[in-house]
Amino acid sequence: MLIAVARRLHDIGKSGWWHLIGLIPLVGLIILIILFCQNSEQYENKYGPNPKLEY
Repeated sequence: MLIAVARRLHDIGKSGWWHLIGLIPLVGLIILIILFCQNSEQYENKYGPNPKLEY
């Protein structure tokens, strides 16, 4: 699960360490849900290419 969260955060250009914000009760969960609902970065970022553009 942690790897999937880190990959999703990388897709939006955030560090995988952002998953630790989920440890904050309620507020952390809400912030993570907002981050997960964001679109991936349009072009390649420092973590690699946009997975939607590979196909």
